[in-house]
Amino acid sequence: MKIYTKESLIDALKVIRNRGWIPNARPGNAGGIGNTLEDLLGIRENNLPIPNASEWELKCQRAGTSALTTLFHMEPSPRALKFVPNILLPKYGWQHEFAGIQYPSNEMSFRQTINGLQRSSRGFMVRVDEDDRKVLVSFDASRVDPCHSDWLDAVKKRVGLGELDPQPYWGFNDLEHKAGTKLLNTFYIQAEVKKENDTEFFYYSRILILRGFSIDRFIKAIMEGNVLIDFDARTGHNHGTKFRARQNARPMLYADIEEVE
Repeated sequence: MKIYTKESLIDALKVIRNRGWIPNARPGNAGGIGNTLEDLLGIRENNLPIPNASEWELKCQRAGTSALTTLFHMEPSPRALKFVPNILLPKYGWQHEFAGIQYPSNEMSFRQTINGLQRSSRGFMVRVDEDDRKVLVSFDASRVDPCHSDWLDAVKKRVGLGELDPQPYWGFNDLEHKAGTKLLNTFYIQAEVKKENDTEFFYYSRILILRGFSIDRFIKAIMEGNVLIDFDARTGHNHGTKFRARQNARPMLYADIEEVE
């Protein structure tokens, strides 16, 4: 594997950018945009071989995509309660769309993405308590869409229609530790995409250098709806709770953002 200094990597990325449109080296691969860049650089996966006091990683994203990027997995506190499988799924879940088809007829689901700006159609949202330094999950039965009235009746019978008690949460300090180990200093590349005669091409047009994860910026991104929380659980299997970022939101999470001209 080729070893880079930070400066030589910047030079290599500029050369790639100046090449213009480059064919997808991994057609049919969902990660082709990042894999092609890694092939061009002669590296594996996202880890950058830069001998430095701190670790670096490479992240590549399609310009203009609406897809969310997973930042990390982290289950809510109190951890001992195993909140998602033991409370949210059995008490606030609903029938899985494949119940009786792919799964047993009593298969339940609790799968939704919530943010800090507005409630989901089932009345859930993220709330930030800056005094107690917590990110909480909140439920408001009065904000449930009428299309979920049957589900709301079931929730009323199971647990009542009040606020979650206790509320699942993530402490600021825990988030800072988790995110700090996952969101390393990053070379963040955005690429434009086009297709000609069934061949996909990438133009690695924007190069950002991101340093110093900031918990304050992370919390602000949650409050502004740019970082979301994604639940994905069904009966017998919790796929994990994820913190996910909107397109272009990742740079907002760092204290130092440098664009390579």
